[in-house]
Amino acid sequence: MIITTAETIEGKNITRTIGLVKGSTIRARHLGRDIMAGLRGVVGGEITEYTKMMAESREQALQRMVEDAEAQGANAVICLRFTTSMVMQNASEILAYGTGVVVE
Repeated sequence: MIITTAETIEGKNITRTIGLVKGSTIRARHLGRDIMAGLRGVVGGEITEYTKMMAESREQALQRMVEDAEAQGANAVICLRFTTSMVMQNASEILAYGTGVVVE
């Protein structure tokens, strides 16, 4: 699966546009992580517990988007974007989306 943030793929010809493909995940914060984050908030520095959690969330959303694209018959995704939103207190959604296409 070719995935790009660009509107075209160099050296490839888009023969068919499938349409919107997407994948998401919702993650809740963990009490242990919140305690460590609170301590880091006092002394400063990166909150590595949340950095890791968000990186894992992005990868899971991306994988789900790829699965959606494949299920719809796409072999590439163009215009990839990520977005995040708060679903409820202490829980966030990561959404990966783009345009599924068939390229040759």
